[in-house]
This record gives sequence, structure tokens and C-alpha cells, in this order.
Amino acid sequence: MSEALYALSEEHREIRRAIRAISENKIAPYAAEVDEQARYPQEAHDALVSSDFHAAHVPEAYGGAGADALASAIIVEEIARVDVSASLIPAVNKLGSLPVQLGGSEELKQKYLGALARGEGGFSYCLSEPEAGSDAANQKTTAVKDGDHWVLNGTKRWISNAGVSEFYTVLAQTDPSRRSKGITAFVVEKSDDGVSFGAPEKKLGIKGSPTREVYLEDVRIPADRIIGGVGEGFSLAMRTLDHSRIAIAAQAVGVAQGALDYALGYAQERTQFGKAIADFQGLQFMLADMGMKIEAARQLVYAAAGRSERGDADLTFFGAAAKCFASDTAMQVTVDAVQVLGGYGYTRDYPVERMLRDAKITQIYEGTNQVQRIVMARQLLAGVQQDIA
Repeated sequence: MSEALYALSEEHREIRRAIRAISENKIAPYAAEVDEQARYPQEAHDALVSSDFHAAHVPEAYGGAGADALASAIIVEEIARVDVSASLIPAVNKLGSLPVQLGGSEELKQKYLGALARGEGGFSYCLSEPEAGSDAANQKTTAVKDGDHWVLNGTKRWISNAGVSEFYTVLAQTDPSRRSKGITAFVVEKSDDGVSFGAPEKKLGIKGSPTREVYLEDVRIPADRIIGGVGEGFSLAMRTLDHSRIAIAAQAVGVAQGALDYALGYAQERTQFGKAIADFQGLQFMLADMGMKIEAARQLVYAAAGRSERGDADLTFFGAAAKCFASDTAMQVTVDAVQVLGGYGYTRDYPVERMLRDAKITQIYEGTNQVQRIVMARQLLAGVQQDIA
């Protein structure tokens, strides 16, 4: 019995082995080129779709692999270890489709989760707007009922994989007088009349994941594309983030691990003063701290994933804590990895420079780390107790 304590199951270890092989053989070789050209990682997309890792979270009932929350986190972690941009393929697909999985009708699930599982199109999440960043309830996009249809108008900003994804969960205000309780979620298709996209943002990192504005101009969609009920959108959006933040935390652990792996190899090969720089105690202490913080972050992410799968009462705290701690760790570890490589680490010839740039976004999207700390504090003050058993 003791062998099972705090250990991954053989199934989870096998998933790690499989996705690591794909990541190293079919994604890593293109990572630098994807970043340099700021292009979508099509090679990664094709490899993930062909192996059913592009949206492994979709339940088997809808044609998916039925991966649990821990398996989904491991998938994102392993891809991010070689290319953070590519890891956004499964991460964004889960974020975008999770509202349908959590609150959609059976018909909506069959249609859209099924299409996602079959690789017929990605799924993006449209919550943020020019005036709705951390203040996510400040939605200006509107949805007006017209017979058995709804007409959507507005602009969504910072939408990951916009223009590439075929499907979009869109939050829109259906009753402005009720603020957050007047927000409703809809499924919008790329092909719907009135849907268009802005130019790709010119970003510091994750250049392989296109980030664009999404424009909705008199987009008329049938009423059966509402996710959940009218006015339930904001609650559904927040529930979604409780689960999806764990993917960002896993992403942060992955890029941190990739940076440490490279720094360890470099430190053992690079010689100064007649010996490998890994033999110097000052550098050893830095490497030790990097490894320690990564492992602490990983355990917190996996603990949060378990709570996501079970739907525990303290999921909100753990999701926020995992995302906050892991992303802060990723930023520190990638900075230190660049330091280990010295001048070489500051050049594009070595991957830690890209990892540093990619890591920064994990502290910002799906809720800034300042917002995560607000979320955690509210949970603690509300008396939500962590299950330490």
C-alpha cells in the first residue's frame, strides 16, 4: 500500500511517457522556428490531433479520450517543457470548451465537444474585452433576443488562438441592469456571419499562439447555442477558471522544468577556471533552489488537479494558489537559467531566452497573480478550509 502514497498511477506515468516522446520528437524541433517566425505551430497541432492529445479532456461519451484533470495537466506540462506556444493548443481547447462541458445542453455537448474531439476545430474562450480585464464582469458585448435567435455585438480582446479556432465561448451582456447576473454564455462559430478578427498582437512571448481581437457585428445565432441558462454566464465563466487555471499552472511548471533541464546540462559542460561551472557551490545553490521550487509547484499543481477532478469545495483556493505559485516559480527559474548560461543565455541561439519570454505570460493571463491572491484571501476569510487529509 505504501507504494501508492503520493505517486502517479501507472496510467498517468504512461501518459507522461507518451506525450514526452511526442513533444521531444515532433514539437521541440520546430519550437525556435515557430518563435522566430511568430507562426502557428502547425507541426505540433498535427502531432497532437493525430495522437488525441489536442483535447484529451473531452469525455469518452463525446468521442474524446476522457482524460482526468491530472492527466490533462501532465499533457500541458510536458508540451510546455519544450514549447509553451504549443502547450496552448490543449490548454485553450480545454478553457474554451469547458463551459459547454460544465453547463451545456446534451445537444450542445454532442455537437461541439464531439467536433473538438474529432479534430474538426479548436475552441477559444472570449471573456476579456477592452474594458473588462481583471474586472471581468464589466462586459460591454451585448446579446439581444430576436425571436428564436440572439444577436451579438461587441469586441473581445486578448483571445488566444483566435482566427485558428473554429469555435468560441462568448460571454455577452443580456441584461445590463444586473451586471454579472445579466451575463450569458454562447457558442459562436468562426463561420457565423459578422465574425471577424483583428491583426495578431506583437507579443513578448508565446509568439506561436496567435492572440487577436474578435469582432462581433450583428452576429445572429440560434437560441439553442446558449450555454446553460440566460444570466448564468458569469457564474459559469468563474467555475471554468477554477478548473482551467490549473492548466496554466502546469504550463508554468513545464517551462520551468525545461529551463532547469537545459541549465543543468550546460552547467556540467561549461568549464571555467579549469573545471565545470557545476562544481562551484554558488551555482549549485542556484540549481538546488530552482529544482526545489519546481517540485513544490508541481506538487501543488497535482493537488489542485485532484480537487478539480473531484470537485472539492476548496478547488477555488487551490486553483488560484497553483497558478500563482507555479507562474512565479517559472519566472524566477527562467531568469536564473539565463544567468547560468551567462551571455549565451541572453542570445536566441539558446532556448532559455525564449523560455524566459514565454514564462512571463503565465503570471498575467487567466487572472493576474495579484487577482489570484485576492481570490485566495477571500477563500481563506470565508472559512474555506483546505483538506489536508
